[in-house]
Amino acid sequence: MKKMENSFVVSGFVGKDASIHQFSTASVARFPLAINRTEKSGGETTHTSAFINVEAWRKNENTTSFDRLVKGALLTVEGYFKPEEWQDADGVKRNRVAFVATRFYEAVEKEETPAAQEKNSKKGK
Repeated sequence: MKKMENSFVVSGFVGKDASIHQFSTASVARFPLAINRTEKSGGETTHTSAFINVEAWRKNENTTSFDRLVKGALLTVEGYFKPEEWQDADGVKRNRVAFVATRFYEAVEKEETPAAQEKNSKKGK
């Protein structure tokens, strides 16, 4: 049987400053991450953008990393998907998938490939 892995790595821009909630031993930061995907079909290029809601948990003594969760920051986020189920006040069953960040760091911008660099240098001549 193939091993199934519940993990993700995605890069995007923080959509707004993180909302941080402290509890007795841990804190959680919740923030939207704007992501984008470019697809080419024939001669047409389309861009699809979306926001994903991310939550990051840390022990209270390790929350300094939350300082970089500010609007506009370009981050790479690693984590896993966590399904959640609950009943609302009207007794209706609700569910969602939470994106839990185990690690996040400043994203490294991709460098141009040698072929793209050569193309760009020829345009400048």
